[in-house]
Amino acid sequence: MSRITSTRLADSRELIYFDDPGTPERTPESLVDHRHLPARGEPGEVRYDALSGDWVAVAAHRQARTHLPPADQCPICPTTAANPSEIPASDYDVVVFENRFPSLGPAVGDVPPPPGPGSSGHGTSGPAYGRCEVVAFTPRHTGSFAELGETRARTVIEAWAQRTEALSALPGIQQVFPFENRGADIGVTLHHPHGQIYAYPYVTPRAAQLGAVARKYYDDVDAKETLAASLLRAEREDGSRMVLEAEHFSAYVPFAARWPLEIHLVPHRTVPDLAALTGAERDELSHVYLDLLKRLDALYPTPMPYISAWHQAPLDPALRPAGQLHLQLTSPRRAADKLKYLAGSEAAMGAFINDTTPEAVAERLRSVAAAPASTKTLEGTRA
Repeated sequence: MSRITSTRLADSRELIYFDDPGTPERTPESLVDHRHLPARGEPGEVRYDALSGDWVAVAAHRQARTHLPPADQCPICPTTAANPSEIPASDYDVVVFENRFPSLGPAVGDVPPPPGPGSSGHGTSGPAYGRCEVVAFTPRHTGSFAELGETRARTVIEAWAQRTEALSALPGIQQVFPFENRGADIGVTLHHPHGQIYAYPYVTPRAAQLGAVARKYYDDVDAKETLAASLLRAEREDGSRMVLEAEHFSAYVPFAARWPLEIHLVPHRTVPDLAALTGAERDELSHVYLDLLKRLDALYPTPMPYISAWHQAPLDPALRPAGQLHLQLTSPRRAADKLKYLAGSEAAMGAFINDTTPEAVAERLRSVAAAPASTKTLEGTRA
């Protein structure tokens, strides 16, 4: 198991070290942030969109956040005398900390109630409650998740699971979303390999849409299975869109994929979130997830831009029983030198048009061999 150590940064934000099994005990010095930081601000604002019924976060303070700094000024590299970073330690394995420029939080609580009968809700707003955290996968500034070894990947999974459980218990939180944006084409603001976790005070529009469809199916079959389990069973029986099958997880390109590259990774056992996975399932996930990321990078001469989105069951009691943990791994890359942009049909109408066929994409992903893990490139020196 990973060793977990919590501390506070100079402005009171929480930082948590997740150390690989077998690494030395963390030194007291690694827990002290010697910087002088201004006090944290109040949450931004959420505004109710009366046309859609969605909440929109207004976070103007994020305009000042760090944007693609040079390597010697990276805020999530280990601290040095020349670069006192967000992470006080001179080395680490995996670190989770509260974002200094959060879209949501730092306070937590409930969003305003929905509008009553006869009211559009126009003008409704409230504090942008919630929590935004950064997950640093490695002390190394360059590289990607795919270059981690399985031990480090397993530590990241442990961090995702622990944070999912902890954030789900905060007042007002309705959904916990771990994700990674990888590559300049996706719009990352830091090159250092990292992901994020958002804890929302509302169920997001996409999760609400998926949740409503899943709940209808769940009710229609008298709660015998989730929609995600049904789709996985159908894809495994068909086989043409399967990418890989393991003991606890399988991955496939969905029948109606929206993106040029889209893979869904689903556990065979019905679980609501990462925190509910067993030790054996987390062990296998560390291998299977790395396999998928390596396959993506093997498709073209240059690394694949992607969004890795962990869909977890919302905490809303009406949606949670029908929810099912799964990963949606997507990329806008439709050729070696071409990207799919969300233009009129997709961006304005939400009507996706895919330039690839899911069966052909799955065949390509099956045909590429995952490269061996580079266990020394990104894992630091603490082991």
